[in-house]
Amino acid sequence: MSGLVLGKLAFVTGAGSGIGRATCQVLAREGAQVIAADKNLKSAEETIAALPITSNNDNSIGHSSVLLDVSDSNSIKSSLNKILGQFKKPPSIVVNCAGITRDNFILKLSEEDFDDVINVNLKGTFLLMKIFAQAIIENNVQESSFITIGSVVAKHGNMGQANYCASKAGVDIVTKTAAREFSKYGIRCNSVLPGFIATPMTDIVPEKVKEKMMPLISCRRMGCPEEVAEMITFLASSKSSYVNGASIDINGGMSI
Repeated sequence: MSGLVLGKLAFVTGAGSGIGRATCQVLAREGAQVIAADKNLKSAEETIAALPITSNNDNSIGHSSVLLDVSDSNSIKSSLNKILGQFKKPPSIVVNCAGITRDNFILKLSEEDFDDVINVNLKGTFLLMKIFAQAIIENNVQESSFITIGSVVAKHGNMGQANYCASKAGVDIVTKTAAREFSKYGIRCNSVLPGFIATPMTDIVPEKVKEKMMPLISCRRMGCPEEVAEMITFLASSKSSYVNGASIDINGGMSI
C-alpha cells in the first residue's frame, strides 16, 4: 500500500463530526493509523467504525477512539497515557479540530460564553500542543507535524462572533510561535484557515445568511470538510517538509 502518511500514527481531536471526521477518513485512506478523539465518545467511535483498516507490510493495523476534553489538561494527559500504553509511542501527526461557537453580539455576549469558546478553541490548542510536544520530544519521534484549525474570520472579525474570532486569531499566533520553538525538535506546526465549510457548525446558520454569503465566495458554493482534510493531510506528510509556521486559507476565494 502506498500513501502520503503510510505507517504514521495520527491523533485527531474533534473527530466525531465535520472537518475532524473527514480528516480521519483522508488520513486513513493515505495509510495512517488513526486515533479519533472527541468529547462525544460515541461520535468518535462511529468515525472509527467507518474507516478502512490500514495495511502496512501485510499486517492489518486497526484504528482507535478516545474520550477527550481539550480544555482540561488532565483529560489530555489521560488520553496521551492511553495512547502510549496501546501504541508504545506518541503520534507523529497531531490535528486539533476541536472547536465550539457561542455566537452573540458583544453587547449581549455573556462572560461565560466568551470563556467557554476561549477555553476550548485557544486554551485547548495550547494545552494539546504543549503536552503532546513534550511526549514527542521525550520519545525522540522524528518528522512530526502539528496542524491546527484557525478561521478566515480571525483575520477581519465577524459580527456576532467576537469570542470565536478572538480564539481563532489566537490559535494562528500560537501555532506560528510553536513553529519557531519546536522546529529544533523536528516538529513542524501549521494552521489551516477554513472559510464557509458545510459542517454541523454551519448547519445552524439561517439559509438567508448563507444566500448572502455566496456572492462573496468566488467558487459560489460552500466548501466540503474533505477539501480541508486533503490540505491537512498534505501538511501532515513529508510532501510539505519545508512548510512551517504557515497559515493556509481554504475558502474558495472568499472576500469579506
